[in-house]
Amino acid sequence: MKRRSLRLVSWNVNGLRSCVAKGFLEWLQTARPGIVALQEVRALPEQLPPEVRVPEGYHAHWNPAARKGYSGVGLLCREEALSVVPDGLGDPELDAEGRMIVSDHGAFLLYNVYFPNGGRDLSRVPFKLEFSEAVLQHAQRRRAEGRSIIICGDVNTAHQEIDLARPKANVRNTGFLPEERAWVSRVLEHGWVDIFRVRHPAEGGHYTWWSNRAGARQRNVGWRIDCFFITPDLVERVAEVRHHPGVVGSDHCPIELVLAL
Repeated sequence: MKRRSLRLVSWNVNGLRSCVAKGFLEWLQTARPGIVALQEVRALPEQLPPEVRVPEGYHAHWNPAARKGYSGVGLLCREEALSVVPDGLGDPELDAEGRMIVSDHGAFLLYNVYFPNGGRDLSRVPFKLEFSEAVLQHAQRRRAEGRSIIICGDVNTAHQEIDLARPKANVRNTGFLPEERAWVSRVLEHGWVDIFRVRHPAEGGHYTWWSNRAGARQRNVGWRIDCFFITPDLVERVAEVRHHPGVVGSDHCPIELVLAL
């Protein structure tokens, strides 16, 4: 009997309406992932055209930020989730920016998360760390209940020097600060698995975000800041994990996890 597999894609679209203008729907209908976790949607559901708000063949769920044109996450599922909970942290301040959707797919819980950016002046780093830790503890509680969990999204942090093209030039910039990297280390110390790095332990040059300036993407001067963190019990079920740098439409590329069910 052939095992069923599920293709899960996570993508920071850097404004869904802009991404749609650059071919998002065409990509979706060609790729046809089972689940698509979107970050940085930057639109209220009612601001999206009907064919984007609920794409053909998908069930759609949205968690927009209270502030218009900012943040927001979305979830597209070909097979409807058993339950979907936006604003799941239970803290009005942390939930106001529309950064998380938790969905139950039976075999696993999916945390679709858009982690904050610390800001060029680093003023948002404390909020970023508070939010990130709250997500980790929330997931830890569900994990303690025996659930298999996938945390995916834009982590906005490169963990190690191998995860960005120019580590020495960015040691004082958000996304590569010691305290931000220490949080990722904490995730791994709790037993979560950064499955892409496990599958590609010593391979540099695998990035998921590139600056729009100075042809950075063409020269592959990028950062790996979009990740799948999974519970150890799911590791043997992972058939493949990969990036799709050739898919344009955003300054991030989609990342994909293929899971045997």
